[in-house]
Amino acid sequence: MAGFINIGFGNIVNRDKIVAVVNPDAAPVKRMVQQGKEEKKVIDATQGRRTKAVLVTQEGFLVLSALQPDTIGKRLHAEKIIEEKGDLDE
Repeated sequence: MAGFINIGFGNIVNRDKIVAVVNPDAAPVKRMVQQGKEEKKVIDATQGRRTKAVLVTQEGFLVLSALQPDTIGKRLHAEKIIEEKGDLDE
């Protein structure tokens, strides 16, 4: 079952497709984002704010978010717990 996660400012992504949530300050991530922009594989969901997290998807898209990676990670974890609890109730 596909679940969605809020990555800030009303933007949501399919949490089942997220491979990694990384900090954009590292040089390799900066290069990855620059290359993704050239290949038109970057989705900017920052609403004009500073990029604080980069979500890497299974399809190779990069989603830029203005939320901290920790915040997104907590949301992913909370959704997983809720889904597992729902499976137990059935």
